[in-house]
Amino acid sequence: MSQIDTKNRILNAAEQLFASDGFHNTSMRAITGDAEVNLAAVNYHFGTKEALLQAVFERRLLPLNQVRTELIQQVLDAADQAERPPKTDDLMLAFIQPTMAFREADPANRAFIALIGRAMTEMDSTVRDYFIPLVEPIFQLLFTGLTKALPDTPKEILLLRLQFAMGAMAHTMMMPDRPPLQMSKKIGSIDIGEVSQGLVQFICAGLEAPC
Repeated sequence: MSQIDTKNRILNAAEQLFASDGFHNTSMRAITGDAEVNLAAVNYHFGTKEALLQAVFERRLLPLNQVRTELIQQVLDAADQAERPPKTDDLMLAFIQPTMAFREADPANRAFIALIGRAMTEMDSTVRDYFIPLVEPIFQLLFTGLTKALPDTPKEILLLRLQFAMGAMAHTMMMPDRPPLQMSKKIGSIDIGEVSQGLVQFICAGLEAPC
């Protein structure tokens, strides 16, 4: 087994267990058992359980953030070239569409999404403390763009509304393939493109609401 394969097996096992059982309830023994490696391999590649958690986040978030950053920057650059403010829906689509596509790209990504859910909802801040620094730069870029798109909205109100938007997106990301609240059995599932567009429309209505 190559070192890369060993490292990925450890990351996969840790991601699944951190998501299902929580960081503090997951032992290194459980991780090594699921990954079918010895503790020395975990120590060699990561050193500590906290460093392993950091690596789990970085493996998924850094590539996703790069895509989102490039798309948001394209929106901002196009607006600057046209000498106009960026559009709210363009900014939110640049942030949301790659995130939703990530959810659908690989079934393994669902465990990572569940881990993020734990990071944002658990009382203990350990997981959140490793997650937040990795998303702060993209969140700041998005917020800066929105202040240009909505210059008449006070920044403190805009920030609060963006927090609401992140909650709506997190809920959508963590939904199963069929929403848990179905008003009618005749309502079927919709594709990810429709979900992304609908989420953008919903969020933009809130962001652009009169103060």
